[in-house]
Amino acid sequence: MRWQRPKESIGELKSRWRIFEATKPGAETVVTSPRFNSQWRHTNGTLNRMSYLSIDLDKPGASSGHLIVREGSDCGELLLPVFSLNRGEGPRLLITGGCHGNELEGPIVARRVASWLPEAQTCGRVIILPELNPLALQAWSRNTPSDGLNMNRVFPGCAEGSVTERIADAVSRLLLPMADTVFDLHSFGPMWDFPPSIITHPIADAGSMARTVRMAEAFKLPMTLVWEHQDTPGMFDTWAHSQGKLFICAEFGGGTVGSEALTIYETGMRNALIALGLVEGTAESPTFRQKKSSQTLETRACDELKSPQRGIFEPRCSVLDDVQQGDLIGVLHSRDSLPDGSSDIRAPIASIVCAIRSGGYVDFNEEVALLARQHTLSVG
Repeated sequence: MRWQRPKESIGELKSRWRIFEATKPGAETVVTSPRFNSQWRHTNGTLNRMSYLSIDLDKPGASSGHLIVREGSDCGELLLPVFSLNRGEGPRLLITGGCHGNELEGPIVARRVASWLPEAQTCGRVIILPELNPLALQAWSRNTPSDGLNMNRVFPGCAEGSVTERIADAVSRLLLPMADTVFDLHSFGPMWDFPPSIITHPIADAGSMARTVRMAEAFKLPMTLVWEHQDTPGMFDTWAHSQGKLFICAEFGGGTVGSEALTIYETGMRNALIALGLVEGTAESPTFRQKKSSQTLETRACDELKSPQRGIFEPRCSVLDDVQQGDLIGVLHSRDSLPDGSSDIRAPIASIVCAIRSGGYVDFNEEVALLARQHTLSVG
């Protein structure tokens, strides 16, 4: 029997024609190939495959595959594991972890959620990308070693850029449009003591701010923190907000990977999924340092306490401690003078300690503690 070429759909024929047209001299365009579930970019006479997904996110049920980030001059092709669970109509959620390579809790919790979600999810769609930046995770580095970039400063990325920019581009183009809500899982980093928290930054639109705080509080973690800061270009949350998404940044403690801490984080994730309506059940308040409580705080730029000189910082309080004006926060032991030239660092106002630097060396004007007060926004 003579071999016959398989029939192509009209869409595939049109795509093949667009690819042919794109290869003509002077053409610059992006074309889609349905057969290969991918896009191609024609640049300088060369047709290059763009980053793509190996799975169909619209397929009902559970699917596992990869977000395949195209190769570049600095790095070969990357395969980022992706899990998708599509239960039809309902909320659409994207969960990401591993944005910074020295924050290990997020990838663990994201994978834990993926393990029990198929038995629990009743509607909607959840997409889980446990490791946004596998290169940084392998190096236990906040930034990507090869290009030195902070993943949370390059969104929406660039398809022709360095590897960090290509990852951000792939997430922005292929995953973010498929979700209405984003849970981005971080931790505060290994040099700090910090309670399990949800952090958001002030949002100009009052309605969006209220929805974000309500969703943050649904995790029932010990602290929800509204953190005032200067706008920084390229942040994931800023880009997601510009696309109309509800964005939640989880800060899963101070970088300690332990079973007790991970249980708290996982409980918070389950509470949030219940609040979204993706799973059924009753929310539970996790126990943190012998307490079941949660509070919503706010902090401003003036609430950052910094070292008056270089030296070794000794903390003298704990996170979530109530302090009064003049209370001792920590002691900085100078390395430049003898006998002991220590300096006391005290609370400038009555406040709550929401983060404190672990004992260690600090440079002049480096942050050693972060204070907060009760949040004043009504989210009724």
